[in-house]
Amino acid sequence: MADLVQYYGTGRRKSAIARVFLRPGTGEWKVNGKAFDVYFVTEQQRAAAKKSLAVVEMAANFDVVTTVRSGGVAAQADAVKMGVARALIEFNPELRKALKAELLLTRDARVKERKKYGQKGARKRFQFSKR
Repeated sequence: MADLVQYYGTGRRKSAIARVFLRPGTGEWKVNGKAFDVYFVTEQQRAAAKKSLAVVEMAANFDVVTTVRSGGVAAQADAVKMGVARALIEFNPELRKALKAELLLTRDARVKERKKYGQKGARKRFQFSKR
């Protein structure tokens, strides 16, 4: 039996985690077993997820199979973007420079700040009264 050739990358954004597998193919996308257009509804989410392959102009060379969990759909799209970029580097390390120039390998560390005790939210305080 022939070995399955695939390249793996993990992407994260906020609390979303994407496991991305790139396989040589025709450009087909599957996200959690669903079609790409069904899972990512808005054009902005689709563009974000496909950005890594568009930068290196290899969108038609790979089939992409991803498993995404946690977080919202927008964060999941960004997690897929990073996972695809990491998988592309596993495929060809020379692509690193082009992907890094587009900031596709940098983890966006912004996450929701926790609510503090004695306050209404992360930053907002309860109303102060002098008298």
